Amino acid sequence: GEEIPKAFVVLQQPDSPNRPTPQSIMDYVAEHVAPFKKVREVQFIDAIPKNASGKMLRRQLQERENRLHNA
Repeated sequence: GEEIPKAFVVLQQPDSPNRPTPQSIMDYVAEHVAPFKKVREVQFIDAIPKNASGKMLRRQLQERENRLHNA
């Protein structure tokens, strides 16, 4: 299938009344990137998975998505 650009966002202040909405994040990104790079979906998560040296583990996010869509 076709891959859809998705942002995984960790909110610094998740309980703040001024926290961003998924739509506000997509609008912000759309103003700053080329159209083909626009985010089409936003998901708030508690933490970005990282390895011991602090590198983001994209594969874990991708596997999580695959499990959700194949369930």
